[in-house]
Amino acid sequence: MRGGMAARGSLFRQCPLLLPQNGEGTAYEGFVSAQGRDFHIRILLPTDSQLKNARIECSWHLKKILHGYRHILKQRLHSCPDLVSFVVELKTILEIALKNTQELHVPWPPEYYSCLVRDLEILGWNKVVYVDTGLTTVKLKAEDSRGRQHLITLKLNAKYPTEPPDCIVDFPAQFAISWMPQDSLVDIHNQFLAALESLKEFWDTMDEIDGKTWVLEPENPARCATSRRIAIGSNVSVNIEVDPRHPKMLPECYFLGADHVVNPLRTKLNNNMHLWDPEISLLQNLKDLLEIDFPSRAVLEKSDFTKDCGICYAYRLHGTTPDQVCDEPRCGQPFHQACLYEWLQGLPSSRQSFNVIFGECPYCNKVRKYDENGSWNEVCGYFLTVFCLYLSLLLNSSCSFYFPFSSLYPAE
Repeated sequence: MRGGMAARGSLFRQCPLLLPQNGEGTAYEGFVSAQGRDFHIRILLPTDSQLKNARIECSWHLKKILHGYRHILKQRLHSCPDLVSFVVELKTILEIALKNTQELHVPWPPEYYSCLVRDLEILGWNKVVYVDTGLTTVKLKAEDSRGRQHLITLKLNAKYPTEPPDCIVDFPAQFAISWMPQDSLVDIHNQFLAALESLKEFWDTMDEIDGKTWVLEPENPARCATSRRIAIGSNVSVNIEVDPRHPKMLPECYFLGADHVVNPLRTKLNNNMHLWDPEISLLQNLKDLLEIDFPSRAVLEKSDFTKDCGICYAYRLHGTTPDQVCDEPRCGQPFHQACLYEWLQGLPSSRQSFNVIFGECPYCNKVRKYDENGSWNEVCGYFLTVFCLYLSLLLNSSCSFYFPFSSLYPAE
């Protein structure tokens, strides 16, 4: 009894407006004070008085103030030995939360607003797309020499123009501004225009690809996107990665499709690489090196190249498209990499050696070798012969044999 009375006395000294609601000391209700303000709160303890299982109820206003500190409060509930210690911690956290909340609402100096409005007027309101109600976020527009529209978002702080705003742009390369305290939004806009011109050839290249080929991924490319997956034929495509600073140079190329289709393309690319001409467009160079014409948007539809996965029967799975194709010419069924890996792992007849799985195609039943890195090929007949030989020995011999599976299918 004395211990309970002493605890209540300590609690009363720390929080005189938080009172017990029953004789067992499992319910407390009242107010917690911080910075001269009182906040309604209710604390319900379990019968074993374990703080980690306590429930705290409070007013919506206090809940809003403590929203960003919930994980800290939960941690304190688990670590504090008693209710008095927790209330002390709660008051400390509340003091910090109130201080930070007040700092967020400190009005910015009048000079900031007058300077920003003056700069916007000098720049011209016709270049302004958006200004938030707090005058801290501004979106400006600009047009490059090809007539493409671009946006730049400026996040300003109270020290503007002494400190520059943060600039957010949809660029494939880093955009960093040079800034002096006497600079203004006009200087940022001019630097933005200069950066647009430096990337003009890159966007010309990507626009030509988007306009003259069927791009499978990304579906709606942003201006910052440097890769394109271009359809070559049914279940065959090439993924290119373009250098934004050197868009007319040979890009990184990765072919997707069955080996009997993509291997000749790889060979042509390697053999004709010396013919690359930086004076002509990237798309025309790819046509010349691969000795193909990409499917025309005027003749074919995108649906002619977007075949669904043979396992999940969907085209998109978690944002990815089917990029694995059965190498059997009479099959050619595409699969998502994740679907195929899960399918092969679930087959009783499949075998795995390191990161290589051997299993049957769900459609043509041909045994294939699937590398977790993304290769899906037919298993060489030699390995099948060896496997059958060992299996025959195991079934027909009275002796027991042991051999590592990796000896049948050595990792490449």
